[in-house]
Amino acid sequence: MIGLRRGARARISVCMLACVALLAVAAAAAVAQGAPDYAAIVAAPDRSDADREIDKRRDPVKLLAFTGVRAGMKVLDMGAGGGYSTELMARAVGAGGVVYAQNAADLVARPKERFEARMKTPPMTKVVALVRPFDDPLPADVRDLDLITFFFFYHDTTYMEVDRAEMNRKLYAALKPGGVLVIADHSARPGDGATVGKTFHRIEEGVLRREVEAAGFKLVAEGDFLRHPEDARDFSVNRPTGPVDEFVLKFRKPD
Repeated sequence: MIGLRRGARARISVCMLACVALLAVAAAAAVAQGAPDYAAIVAAPDRSDADREIDKRRDPVKLLAFTGVRAGMKVLDMGAGGGYSTELMARAVGAGGVVYAQNAADLVARPKERFEARMKTPPMTKVVALVRPFDDPLPADVRDLDLITFFFFYHDTTYMEVDRAEMNRKLYAALKPGGVLVIADHSARPGDGATVGKTFHRIEEGVLRREVEAAGFKLVAEGDFLRHPEDARDFSVNRPTGPVDEFVLKFRKPD
């Protein structure tokens, strides 16, 4: 009997070790599935030449990594414009995810045409286009988002008819607890605040941060990969006379 008990215990131990090994393999596979190869996404051969030109000033591999976008996520891309960042997000979330691309109804013709053409391409099959105001960007039934991106468009809301406090409250409400908001924009000079959005297409970093934090967000990381401290920040980014200093901020909705 003692021998049988020892044998049974040995078999149980072997089974447990096998189960642990299988769980470890499954966990590793899940991690691998959830963490895209951002460099491969950017290098995809079916990306357009126009997007590759934008890559030169956006450093998209680092930007994607900073957002932490993963397969299966629910993402909102605010101010999608022509859809450059929307497509990158869509490639990252894969078939199991979804990307909502918000643009206002008064989006100018050129980016609107680019976005509409992009929506007909295979990478955009998991994208839901939303034509909605910035301060009411989502339908009521869209909630518990994992990630919101707001790239180089927040400054535009400073001269548009947008209630930015309401916009930030809506973004906060749309995220699940622990969800992330990543904002990148062009730096204005200290003291310029939100007054040069239309002229220089910039916003003062500290002003943006205070507005977002007032909605309940907590700043958790700052990216320096688009920084250019040599930028005098006294010209329009649409007619640059040199490198443009840009900040990237990651905010989190507390659990």
